[in-house]
Amino acid sequence: MSNKSSNTAAVPEAKGALDKFKYEVASELGVPLTDGYNGNLTSKQNGSVGGYMVKKMIEAQEKQMAGK
Repeated sequence: MSNKSSNTAAVPEAKGALDKFKYEVASELGVPLTDGYNGNLTSKQNGSVGGYMVKKMIEAQEKQMAGK
């Protein structure tokens, strides 16, 4: 079994933008996400941030594909 984390960006140059996006989404959802340790947050809170990020990224890609 590999010890390599699967939580790596496919495009490492995008890490900063993804982090900024994560904090923007957390703010929109009212999740008190901080830089560093967030073990005090529930799985539901953390999952809602990730899920909403995916939703927004899919919406943006669909708009781009539709030529809007």
